[in-house]
Amino acid sequence: MKRRKKLLVVEDDYSMRTILKEALVEAGYDVSDAKDGKDALEMLGESEYDLVITDLMMPRVDGMKLLEIVKTKYPGVGVFIITAYGTVERAVEALQKGAYDFITKPFSISHLKTRIENYFSYMYLKDENKELKRRLEKETKYREIVGKSEMIKKILEQIDIVARTDLPVLIVGESGTGKELIAEAIHYNSDRNDGPFIRVNCSAIPETLFESTLFGHEKGAFTNAMRTFKGMFEEANGGTFLLDEISEIPITMQAKLLRVLQEGKITRVGSTREIPIDVRIIATTNQDMRQLVKKGKFREDLFFRLNVFPIHVPPLRERIEDVPLLVEHFMKKYCEKYNSRIEKEIDDDALEFLMRYDWPGNIRQLENVIKRAILLSAEESVIKRKHFHIELDEIDRKQTKDFDFVMSIAEMERKLIFTALRKTKNNRTHAAKLLGISVRTLRNKLNEYKKLGLIPEEFK
Repeated sequence: MKRRKKLLVVEDDYSMRTILKEALVEAGYDVSDAKDGKDALEMLGESEYDLVITDLMMPRVDGMKLLEIVKTKYPGVGVFIITAYGTVERAVEALQKGAYDFITKPFSISHLKTRIENYFSYMYLKDENKELKRRLEKETKYREIVGKSEMIKKILEQIDIVARTDLPVLIVGESGTGKELIAEAIHYNSDRNDGPFIRVNCSAIPETLFESTLFGHEKGAFTNAMRTFKGMFEEANGGTFLLDEISEIPITMQAKLLRVLQEGKITRVGSTREIPIDVRIIATTNQDMRQLVKKGKFREDLFFRLNVFPIHVPPLRERIEDVPLLVEHFMKKYCEKYNSRIEKEIDDDALEFLMRYDWPGNIRQLENVIKRAILLSAEESVIKRKHFHIELDEIDRKQTKDFDFVMSIAEMERKLIFTALRKTKNNRTHAAKLLGISVRTLRNKLNEYKKLGLIPEEFK
């Protein structure tokens, strides 16, 4: 059964209050009433309401003050202001302070009912839009984590498990491996997905500003503190706070961060007042945290607090089988972004080169390479090796020269191809699948061997 909307009518005039209450009860609402703002605040503290309809001029706590308190303490509750002293200035002030509507007396009951219906229709659409946005963000964050390797499957499983909890998470991996994407996926698949997702790069904050940035400061707390500033922990209240590169946090700040994790409270610079916060902490690092603890650069107790649920993100070179899917993902992403009219594909030789490369910059480097290739290929439908960064070719040549593996790699490649052909009784489709290459690449290799006279009789 659908719950009736609960309204609170606040009006110091008994006759007006009674008329409003009876009319709104008749319209199907669950209605309570209060004679002034003070009584209304007591009732709001005892029960949940969907909408407050309040007169403006009242003794003790007036309608404008009531509006301010309601929007601060009960932000999900709507407020209508009704008054016989309506001016444009007062209406603007009320709307700026968060009132949904400002109605001037006299008004008809049918007019008020229509305005209330419009408000609840608006809130329904707003909530529906919010839910659709949440689902879209949730799906998008998962789609950004691309791969079919066992390592990626394990990470997706870990995200599913930890998203259902409020445990701190420590995500460890080299730069460019996608640690922030994993943090976002945890947030958007958790019960906190309606709350904020706040990220701070610990390596980008000067040590002198660290405490103020994280915990905020009061006006006059230090030179140039001209106003009260809400820190990032407060901004993240009700949501998730990502501490990117946690290893860079100054040792002097680590004790204060530990206190937040233990007590769930922060204190602004220049204040002694403790502010309770409800925040889920996710930290990322590209460092070996245990080594930093051993060297005295990171507090052991803070490390244990953060390392409740560690997620290790492998470098791209350790999941090279994911490169084709990542290439396809980035090609689609940047073709759409740059409004490419041509549907593009990647040349087999170009893809083979990308799978041979070591990717020291991991996924971020691969993304930049594909982004540039999309731009350079312009009107061409096929991305080729020539469209990649020149430095990739130089690194490839340098590696070949440094290790002098040209002949051994060529020989090993040839032996593998002929072994696969023997196992599949010269079925090129099956052999290509066994080798993890395309039939076209296999055909090109065999043509190359044929020209060099390296094809055994059994395959001629």
